[in-house]
Amino acid sequence: MLSWIKRVLLLALCLTLLAAAGLRWYALSPVKLRSDPTDFSIKPGSSLKSATRQMVESGVELSPWQFDLLGRVLGKAGTIKAGSYQVASGITPLALLDKLSAGEVTRAEVVFIEGWTFKQVRAALDADADVRHDSTPLSDAEIMARLGVPGRSPEGLFFPDTYLFGKGTSDLAILKRAYTAMQRQLQAAWQQRAPDLPYRDPYDALIMASLIEKETGQASERALIGGVFVNRLRLGMMLQTDPTVIYGLGDKFDGRLHKKDLLADTPHNTYTRAGLPPTPIAMPGQASLAAALNPAKTTALYFVARGDGSSEFSDTLAEHEHAVAKYQLRRKGR
Repeated sequence: MLSWIKRVLLLALCLTLLAAAGLRWYALSPVKLRSDPTDFSIKPGSSLKSATRQMVESGVELSPWQFDLLGRVLGKAGTIKAGSYQVASGITPLALLDKLSAGEVTRAEVVFIEGWTFKQVRAALDADADVRHDSTPLSDAEIMARLGVPGRSPEGLFFPDTYLFGKGTSDLAILKRAYTAMQRQLQAAWQQRAPDLPYRDPYDALIMASLIEKETGQASERALIGGVFVNRLRLGMMLQTDPTVIYGLGDKFDGRLHKKDLLADTPHNTYTRAGLPPTPIAMPGQASLAAALNPAKTTALYFVARGDGSSEFSDTLAEHEHAVAKYQLRRKGR
């Protein structure tokens, strides 16, 4: 009887060792791929079995039961991360399991450019094939509600930058990151602001930064342009900045500003309405935020483009009109 038990135990041990050796061989053998490299996505909430099925359907030739067993033996069956992945020839089941457990998703990027409007931001996201387009059917107001800031205009509230993300990430998640980044940048700039600026709150400063962003031809002039606008605000003068007119015209803008456009009253037209417009007109970058909150100390009240990207700054209307006549004969003074 004892001899029989020993034989059974020995057989069990041999089978266990053979199974372990077989699993080890499987774990370290390269996986076959239908294409090299192969891209696949794992849906949120997927179990190891479900993830394996999704990989097989995408062209990763795994043995489902062996891969599942390997995951369970290594204690990684419950650690699979959702996202988009890419694998190349030579990858083993063990390396693949480590990749899924670590969440080493394929990275993509989207770029938001300084001076863009929210309409341009949405267009960039909609055109990006690596983004999950959850915001496409939503209105601007619905997007802001989803981001936790209902009732706010989206214009200017997203920081222009390059955002890396895992393929398949929701565009709403990217917008949330850009919104948080702008709040962080704005608050940091606000804490370092010059004294006695004519702003009620950081949002006013954001609006001013957007005007500076759209008016600046040369980076070195941002603070000077900010100084001119701040001077005009303090004196109660109209800001009279063309980009606000263009923004207010929206799709009606034909590429050139006409006298009738300057007289066309919109909430953003700073030729017809005093003070700052009600919202930003674009996304300002960090440099424009700094210029709005630490403008140059200048006596200038006017500026006009020279035509080479730089501007001519003037203290008086007479000087400004002379500069306009010199550089832009067809334009009216600011």
